[in-house]
Amino acid sequence: MRENYKVLIVEDDFRVADINRQFVEKMQGFTAFGIAKTGEETMEQLNNSQTLPDLILLDVYIPDVEGLELLWTIRNHYHEVDVIMMTAAKEVSIIEESMRGGAFDYIVKPVEFERFAWTLERYDRQRQLLNDKEEMDQADIDRLIGSADGKQATKPSNYELPKGIDEITLNNIEDILKKTKDQGITAATLGEKIGASRSTARRYLEYLVSINAVKTELKYGDVGRPERRYIFGKTHLG
Repeated sequence: MRENYKVLIVEDDFRVADINRQFVEKMQGFTAFGIAKTGEETMEQLNNSQTLPDLILLDVYIPDVEGLELLWTIRNHYHEVDVIMMTAAKEVSIIEESMRGGAFDYIVKPVEFERFAWTLERYDRQRQLLNDKEEMDQADIDRLIGSADGKQATKPSNYELPKGIDEITLNNIEDILKKTKDQGITAATLGEKIGASRSTARRYLEYLVSINAVKTELKYGDVGRPERRYIFGKTHLG
């Protein structure tokens, strides 16, 4: 995971803003850039900071301006800054305009940390893909946008990943597992490689076990408990 994505939190409720700050600080590689309670404060921070945040967590309901208007202002003047909507608004028209405004994701309050963490992990995976390449082929682009079309579409038409399993992260984990060959890998080691917690890594590994893409073995060392290692088998894509 790339270190130190800076996150600006735009939220007028100080209690919610602090919860969001704590969520951000729990994520390895992410730090809180600041908190803004209004659209005016948001633009002041963006206009006056020597460095820009990488990501903004934006509420629709803020006192001095509609969140969607602020979204478009950010997109027009600071198009390099990504935005995730975090709001209680569930109206389809608001969700639709947020998508048209280029919001990376739309998370409905009250926000669960697992859902929040899944989004930031996906954000990191996409940023890494963009930063690591000067050009992309179609397979890279399909991984980037999570497309089910193209050459990756060897899954059944009704194939859906379960909640909490992101396709980009899953593909990255499969690539790592393929390189380990017969030695396999532990959840702790995999977590270090993908910049995530051991529990997150284990969730993906157990999903791969459930679809018979990975098998598990217990490896006994000289001391201590045996290690549960995950060894890549046939691919879940066919």
